[in-house]
Order: sequence, then C-alpha cells, then structure tokens
Amino acid sequence: MKEEHIPYGFEKCSSAEVEAKAGALLNSMQKRRSLRFFSEEDVSKQTIADLLNVASSAPSGANKQPWTFVAISNVELKKRIREAAEKEEQQFYGGRASDTWLADLAPLGTDWQKPFIETAPWIVVVFRKTLDDDGSKNYYVQESVGIACGFLISAIHQAGLVTLTHTPSPMNFLSEILKRPANEKPYLLLPIGFPAADATVPNIKKKDSSEVIFYFE
Repeated sequence: MKEEHIPYGFEKCSSAEVEAKAGALLNSMQKRRSLRFFSEEDVSKQTIADLLNVASSAPSGANKQPWTFVAISNVELKKRIREAAEKEEQQFYGGRASDTWLADLAPLGTDWQKPFIETAPWIVVVFRKTLDDDGSKNYYVQESVGIACGFLISAIHQAGLVTLTHTPSPMNFLSEILKRPANEKPYLLLPIGFPAADATVPNIKKKDSSEVIFYFE
C-alpha cells in the first residue's frame, strides 16, 4: 500500500535571502576545524541530545535509519575506551600503517596517544546497522550513516562546540565495552566539547574549490 503523503510546509525565502544564508553558512563552516585539545568544561546532556536528534534526522536508504548513537560522559567508561583505543593505535603507528600513510599523517602531528577521549566531557560512538533489530535488511548503510555523521559534525560546530573524527582500527573493542548487539558495528568515535584555552590546529589548507567543484551551465 502506498504511504500517505502530507504537505511539506516549506517556508520560502527570496533569492537574496537564500544567497545571504548560503554565504553565512559558508563563512561559518570554513571556520570549523577538527580539534584534538579539549577543555574539561561541562556540556549539558540536553545539548548532546539535541545534537544527536539533528543527526537522527538525516536521510537514509528506504528511511531505515541504520544507526545507533551511544553518548558517554562516564569517567571510568571513557578511560576504558581510551586505553583500548590507544592499544590499537600503538600497533597502527608501530608497524600496521604503511610508511606512505604515516608520511601523509605527519603534517597533522598525530600519534598513538588519544587523551581527548578522556578530556572531552562527552564522546559519541556511532554504530552502523547492516540488519535492523528485527532482522530485516537495511539499505545504503555506509552512505546513510556517513550522511548522519555529516549532519552531526555540522551541528556540533553550529552549536559552538568542537569535535574530531576518530576511527581506531579495528574498532571491535567498542562493541564489547558498550555491550552493543551483533547487528551493530562501530563506525566512528566523536569527542564533543569546548576547545582548551591553548588549543592549536595544524597549519593546513583545503584544496582550492577549482580543484573539486565543476559547473555545467
């Protein structure tokens, strides 16, 4: 049976207003940076809940929403996750990663130590679900979860907070520590908080727009 459709309720802006909003968004998002140095200042649970609900509003294949977000502020749990993540990262930087990969990472100044997992007031672990809880198939899982994470990263910045995309490999320890079911697989870890007062970021630049954006008019 065809699902019933309902009115969208779109509030139209003028072309000038749309252009102004797009320009303001570009200006804001160009200031966003991945950050590794966090303040211990608290962030309310309500703030995190609102951000995760933004992420949950993302489009997904057949509207299956094949994701689970696990938010953690518990000190002992964050410590366990950091220890497990650093164990994997030591192996990555100690031989698992190729010389080329390590050379590409060098300008970022990263290493196996991940103190931000404990310092940030919250970490969010995103899980992808190839199968739903009832055993039914989900579609375009990687794409859908990636879009939801994009929503979340943007929302964190727009809320005045900072984050970092962390993907220790392998990440199976997250399923074990957080007691997630077999149909969920770790996808991404995001610390969320305010930047430390003395926070720094790598002096790097994005590719010029002419390299990645093309128009046919």
